[in-house]
Amino acid sequence: MSDWLAALDRRAELRAKAGLTRTLRPRTAADDIVDLAGNDYLGLSRHPAVTAAATAALDEYGLGATGSRLVRGSTAPHHALEEDLAGWLGAERALLFSSGYLANIGAVRGLVRPRTLLVSDAHNHASLIDGCRISGAETVVTPHADVDAIRATLAAAPGRPAVVVTESVFSVDGDLAPLAELHAVAREHNALLLVDEAHGLGVVGPGGAGGATAAGLAGKPDVIVTATLSKALGGAGGVVAAPAEFVRHLVETGRTFIFDTAPPPAVAAGVRAAVGLAWRGEQLRAELGDRAAFAVRRLRSAGLTGSVPKGAVVSVTAPGPEAATAWAADCRDRGVAVGCFRPPSTPDSRSRLRLTVNVGVPRADFERALEVIVECAP
Repeated sequence: MSDWLAALDRRAELRAKAGLTRTLRPRTAADDIVDLAGNDYLGLSRHPAVTAAATAALDEYGLGATGSRLVRGSTAPHHALEEDLAGWLGAERALLFSSGYLANIGAVRGLVRPRTLLVSDAHNHASLIDGCRISGAETVVTPHADVDAIRATLAAAPGRPAVVVTESVFSVDGDLAPLAELHAVAREHNALLLVDEAHGLGVVGPGGAGGATAAGLAGKPDVIVTATLSKALGGAGGVVAAPAEFVRHLVETGRTFIFDTAPPPAVAAGVRAAVGLAWRGEQLRAELGDRAAFAVRRLRSAGLTGSVPKGAVVSVTAPGPEAATAWAADCRDRGVAVGCFRPPSTPDSRSRLRLTVNVGVPRADFERALEVIVECAP
């Protein structure tokens, strides 16, 4: 009976030798580390208006939603947030999920019907990959941001329902998908376009409404937008913004919506306050862009290879997984938290440090953190 545990130990040993061990580290509220690893891009998670709205809803509704949305978990804060998100994203309707991961799985699965072909970008997030797998549909993974490859894939399946699946701002290198071109190719072949705005919402586009809005795709009947509410909005949960018919379909058939407890009303209320701040947050986005550009200049001046971000994600190439792990650990020891991306989390077998710009970090601390990263480089 202990053989299966021994097998797990052996697999852990192999991961350790490959530099792929992962460790949980508790963070206290008084943690003073400079955070270039989290996703609170606009610094809204602690904004007084956000915490005040959450606190008021917490006092009114209590800690949890107490049930799924279709039972007792659908509260006034949930519906108000959905209305605001639909307006911000230019969609007919929006539907809340308890995480962006579940929103993506639900959206992909909800778009699949008999003979559907899913065309997925090679750099897509794990939630989109899992959505494709769980759906059971045939999935073709195309090279990253390769419009011609997507066109050829769709052309080779004439008459089949199809969905092109992509992120807006990619989580690996922070680059922007060619959304207008992807939509044109999808429409040419009567396919749908699913855009995950996890790293675009609040960061890019007019009013921070994301890459799809920037590409002129907001409200298109053949475009479905998903997003997490845990990054630029500093909260938790996920959303699908789409034509009303598709939202109705998810409410009536979406397993990750129907059978999941609703997000806490306090979180919904806090996120709604964050939406208002992000929608009007042009100064925050300007500072975010300035810091991202500054980071690229500083890293490149030190001879490091990094991405040129369209949002708040800056990646820096590491020699390998062990070097990336040691680099991140050295930064942490000197008071700077950075992300560490290693295979299989990276789609191209290249290890990286991933820096996420947070305008809530004082500018002097942000610049000092970049010096620490440079000094700790392998």
